[in-house]
Amino acid sequence: MGKTITAVIPVKGNSSRLPGKNILPFGRSNLLVHKIEQLKQVEGITDIIVSSDSDIMLEMAEKAGVKAMKRPDKYANESVPFGQFLDYLCEVMPNDHIMWACVTSPLVEPYLYRKAIKTYFEKLEEGYDSLVTLHPMQSFYLDKNGPINFETGLNHKNSEYLEPIYHFTNGIDLAPKEMIARWHYNYGPNPYKLMVNKREAVDIDDIYDYVQALAMLSIPADIADIDLNDAESIERIFRTFVPGGARVVGLIQGGLRDEGTRCHPSSLSV
Repeated sequence: MGKTITAVIPVKGNSSRLPGKNILPFGRSNLLVHKIEQLKQVEGITDIIVSSDSDIMLEMAEKAGVKAMKRPDKYANESVPFGQFLDYLCEVMPNDHIMWACVTSPLVEPYLYRKAIKTYFEKLEEGYDSLVTLHPMQSFYLDKNGPINFETGLNHKNSEYLEPIYHFTNGIDLAPKEMIARWHYNYGPNPYKLMVNKREAVDIDDIYDYVQALAMLSIPADIADIDLNDAESIERIFRTFVPGGARVVGLIQGGLRDEGTRCHPSSLSV
């Protein structure tokens, strides 16, 4: 099996929960064009193909310099099982592997695609059959029968000690095309689980997700590396994301300057 990859961008013309979702404004363009531009920066991808029933979205894809493939109306209908749509894709898509690249995961950046592709081929050699992105969640979850991942009473634990439950982000799914056709699904029974952070895990389903993604866009991709004990780093976050933060930091630090004291913004309020 070769190592050629088709990145498939699936976009329907309509969305029941968030109308026009796939081409909502984002970054310097919209969600579809934003995703195309991200993928064009990834060297390991052989072809980028937009699959859509929307002529408007297909035209956007062509103008952005990637292949546009008109999706039959049958496979744009939500009543058709997802597996049947994947069977169709496996028949028409080129290359050895298919990577699912949704526009609704706009903060999956080029560096993460590169990491995923490199990891994927390494893990195939180790016996995994595919790769998916997951985000570990350590919160208290219940279903209709009660607690799922915690106990009440004397056995209660703080959330940081809970066994994580993994959120499937739909950010990157990568698998051999021939196996997708066999599974009727875009990953297999033994996927390698690539963990991603909260920013990378953003998945837009509704208006709240969309607003969150817009806010997350301005957060540095390396925010997880910021030292929360470093006053200057905290100041930078505070000035950027707290309304009036720059004014408050300036006022308080000015008031403390005579005492030779440095203000840590974690103690501030606006």
